Amino acid sequence: MRIQSICLPLLAFAATAFAAPYPEKTPDTVGNRLIHRYFEEQTRETARSGGLSEVKDAEDWKKKAPEYRRQLFDMLGLDPLPEKTDLKATKTGELKGEGYVVEKMHYQSMPGLYVTANLYLPAKVEKPAPAILYVCGHALKEKDGVRYGNKSGYEHHGVWFARHGYVCLIIDTVQLGEIKGEHHGTYSKGRWWWYSRGYTPAGLEAWSCIRALDYLETRPEVDKTRFGVTGRSGGGAYSWWITALDERIKASAPTAGVTDMQNQVVDGCVEGHCDCMFYMNTQRWDFSRMVALAAPRPLLVVNTDKDSIFPIDGVFRIYQDVRRIYGMLKAEDKLGLQVAEGPHKDLQPLNMGAFHWFERHLKGADPMAVLDEGAKKTIPMEELRVFTEIPKDERNTKIDESFVPLAKTPQPPTNQKDWHALRDGWMQALSTKTFNGWPKEINGVTPDKQGGMARDGIQMSAIDFESQSPYKLRIYIAHRDGLRLEDLELVALNVLDEQGWDEFCAAYHSRFGKLIETFPGMPKDEKAFEQEKKMFSTFKWGMAYVCPRGVGPTAWTGSPKAQTQRLRRFYLLGQTLDGMRVWDIRRCIQTLRAVPALKEKPLWIQAHRDMAVDSLYAAAYEEGVTRLDLHDLPATHNGTVEDPKSAGPALLNVLRILDIPQAVALASERSRVVIYTRNKDAWDWPVTVAKNLGREKQIQLRDVVEPKAE
Repeated sequence: MRIQSICLPLLAFAATAFAAPYPEKTPDTVGNRLIHRYFEEQTRETARSGGLSEVKDAEDWKKKAPEYRRQLFDMLGLDPLPEKTDLKATKTGELKGEGYVVEKMHYQSMPGLYVTANLYLPAKVEKPAPAILYVCGHALKEKDGVRYGNKSGYEHHGVWFARHGYVCLIIDTVQLGEIKGEHHGTYSKGRWWWYSRGYTPAGLEAWSCIRALDYLETRPEVDKTRFGVTGRSGGGAYSWWITALDERIKASAPTAGVTDMQNQVVDGCVEGHCDCMFYMNTQRWDFSRMVALAAPRPLLVVNTDKDSIFPIDGVFRIYQDVRRIYGMLKAEDKLGLQVAEGPHKDLQPLNMGAFHWFERHLKGADPMAVLDEGAKKTIPMEELRVFTEIPKDERNTKIDESFVPLAKTPQPPTNQKDWHALRDGWMQALSTKTFNGWPKEINGVTPDKQGGMARDGIQMSAIDFESQSPYKLRIYIAHRDGLRLEDLELVALNVLDEQGWDEFCAAYHSRFGKLIETFPGMPKDEKAFEQEKKMFSTFKWGMAYVCPRGVGPTAWTGSPKAQTQRLRRFYLLGQTLDGMRVWDIRRCIQTLRAVPALKEKPLWIQAHRDMAVDSLYAAAYEEGVTRLDLHDLPATHNGTVEDPKSAGPALLNVLRILDIPQAVALASERSRVVIYTRNKDAWDWPVTVAKNLGREKQIQLRDVVEPKAE
């Protein structure tokens, strides 16, 4: 068996996979250049506002650190903290070696969530000893369909610690334990609803660590005033989480588990990491803020100089940033940097540095002491297996569906006072937890008319506006030829997804190609054009069309993997793509209102599928949207393991606040909402609210008109 001890989601990759460049090369298109520039700008903003520059002195840090820690709990899905239920710690076997004993065991971090583990003890424990929590990196240990847990890939660390007078608990991760869970939800499984739930397996692993310390406190062999933590790669990341969250950790040596946002987002290291490596970055931090929460406790930052997924330049930038905090606290001697030559591997020089650190800071050993030996692999993985049979009540395989609780749907309010309290709480929470990635400072909209054309009885004009640097988007406005904008009776804004953009182009581009940015060979739809022409001849309406970022003219291209990794970059920056599309729609509404001829015109919005959801949230924030026509509106942001595609668009943490039916109620206070649906029961909640508050006409449910067969 070969150990795969790297944090790459595709576990079949060999160590040579690190030679693969990040990010994946993509075609040089306008859309690709725009998204790359956007990520560069947002990364710089996050480093500026989400790092440690705002900390002025030691007293300032002491005031800010508790709030930072609370925010980290929240971003890991641990606020409020789950109930600390009975661990039901169970020993299933024991083996003995030279100078050590291993207990094979498991505990339940919450009912049915099993953590398989091996507890390494010195052969003789005469008094309570310091304890090391060792958290594992990604080591797939499996044979003939039997999983032995990644703990069996790191057994040599446990042996070393036990033989040198420590108690060492090595715990499996949910994905690579004896019961298979999942770390790759957004990396390769399409579980974008994790973002909407505020769920990340990083939080799950952090909770396993907290409960591991709870267990160690029950052991008579352990001195609970001397806890240390270490681990590498994924285990390095979990070492950071538990160090930052839990001050019971008195010394820490995370190995190859963190780098800065520049490396992750711009340089593309995110493409080499599964979801367990990242918190839900609601507060838009750079990673130095999380690392600094170790201060002033002893912290050794451990890395190799040729690690391609935790590059040394980013690691060193974090170290320098955090060093300033340790200096403020007069604790420079408690911060160390251990760099070894080599790639992303479990190398002996790295291990020896961590061992030396714990000897000094948990045992008070002489800093000049020479360690007698390194860690050597000696125990066959089969001997470390905990279960002979997987428990029937295990929740590991679907824990992503329940670990972070959904917001409870409240009873429909029956009076304005209760509704206003509910509405105001939701809007505040959405602004701070879901849409905190929106620009804080941005110029007012300035409509930039790009000309107009008339063809075959239809007049079309184009207006550009800046949504957010570097995105300038275009609104197309079509109406009957001979009418001025001032003559229109209403404007209907169509928010287009890729399907809608294709349909728009098919109807219009052959006549208005100078205004519409499209590609040669686009199919023509003369029937659709004639229908538009007939509608304009009957009504004095203007039809406006806009593509939010990433659609139509600003679409980015690349392989499915490249597209997935772009979506993951957004959430590292405290955003989601659809969350920023909501912002684009808001800016489009503001732009139309800034056109003098349209300022007082009734404004309708029409959208399909996920864009219907994005338009719904935009209308909840913007005044003056008369009506929303929403087609194929998803009924929930939530998904399931069996059907991840059933979920509506991903919006950060939204399911911890409300779901789409409640968003309908929010928007209906300002706008009439017309939903074309096959499932009217899904909208009972907002319909009931509207009836209770005397605004029944604000929500209308209509049947979907099925297309007639040709």
